[in-house]
Amino acid sequence: MAATGEEAAAMDSICKAPAPPTDLNLSAEPVSEPEPKIDAATSDATETPKAKRPSNNNEGGVETAEEATEPAEPDINELCRDMFDKMAVFLQGELTATCEDYKLLENMNKLTSLKYMEMKDISINISRNLQDLNQKYGGLQSYLDQINQIEEQVTALEQAAYKLDTYSKKLEAKFKKLEKR
Repeated sequence: MAATGEEAAAMDSICKAPAPPTDLNLSAEPVSEPEPKIDAATSDATETPKAKRPSNNNEGGVETAEEATEPAEPDINELCRDMFDKMAVFLQGELTATCEDYKLLENMNKLTSLKYMEMKDISINISRNLQDLNQKYGGLQSYLDQINQIEEQVTALEQAAYKLDTYSKKLEAKFKKLEKR
């Protein structure tokens, strides 16, 4: 049974997988401050943390330390993108296989429907031919009845001929007996 209307639209939407995300934000920081993109070719694996800056307060030469933040490794971002790309390809393949299964079932249903229509046409032709034969048999029925009557008459005539033959043989035997005397 082929899907129509909303079912067909639902199946079409299933067959089309969304594109993988192009920019991943994997930081634990709030979203309001986007991280700058790091190019793997230009960044070194051993970047130095920010140096201590002198503070501007009045305590003289006391320095304060800021938290050293390491930028996200470019490999992790690339690996995540690669994972999402491969997952998208996998899901696309699964959905494509499912869609192909539905298309195969639809084609099989169409072929089965065509075969049933052919069988219907054949049965209609057989029915028509059977009706024609019944009509011809009805037209021949009177002739068949006459043939049956003639056959009965021939059988009766044959029996009469046998009786006549038997009677004639008896007469002949009597005549020969009388002649001998």
